Amino acid sequence: MTVAVRVIPCLDVDGGRVVKGVNFRDLRDAGDPVELAAAYDSEGADELAFLDITASSDGRETMYDVVRRTAEQVFIPLTVGGGVRSADDVDRLLREGADKVALNTAAVARPELLRAAARRFGAQCVVLSVDARRSPQTDSGFEVTTHGGRRGTGIDAADWARRATELGAGEILLNSVDADGTKRGFDLGLIAAVRAVVSVPLIASGGAGALAHFGPAVDAGADAVLAASLFHFGELTIGAVKDALAAAGHLVRPVSVRETWDAG
Repeated sequence: MTVAVRVIPCLDVDGGRVVKGVNFRDLRDAGDPVELAAAYDSEGADELAFLDITASSDGRETMYDVVRRTAEQVFIPLTVGGGVRSADDVDRLLREGADKVALNTAAVARPELLRAAARRFGAQCVVLSVDARRSPQTDSGFEVTTHGGRRGTGIDAADWARRATELGAGEILLNSVDADGTKRGFDLGLIAAVRAVVSVPLIASGGAGALAHFGPAVDAGADAVLAASLFHFGELTIGAVKDALAAAGHLVRPVSVRETWDAG
């Protein structure tokens, strides 16, 4: 059965505001997460990602109040990540309204956290977030970074993705540190390298800059495409991305589906 490609706006949150930069740096304000979440829901987004991008590097908890207010505004699946260090943190985020929780830095430090979370809440709730950058020192050519892309680990990104799914991760959010915010296109090599070793759904993130960039990401192996600044600053709409994907031969959910259901 062919599954529709999901289009996912990403809210990178710092200090309670949505921000966006290039290569995880030089952040600029992009708006209020609650307002943006409501807008994307009404525009036909299939899911929404909320990533507290400085929680781990600052050594603090995720901003639960902002997560809760964001969750109250959307009727589509919400994935939340940033600063998640334990299964209890996953539990609290699910209680605050998240449908899935993304694990990154803490999972690299303690891989058993993935197994514990999957056993307690189900693999469908556990998303492995991988911030990867190109590295000639790894077999795949990509290494895992942590703390919002600030620290290299020397861990092969493809190997880590494979191991994480064996531990219980039910989905992978694959972020290219090199492509992030550049608008030059997704890192197709990274997507293909990870797709070759995992069978779980794969979300491609980092580098979207034009309608023509989304189809190739799916062709490379992505099940979903994620973008941030393009949507935040009004350069592209969710509907336009879906139209481009459909024109490229990919199945997408029509933007009008939820509105029609609501009216029914």
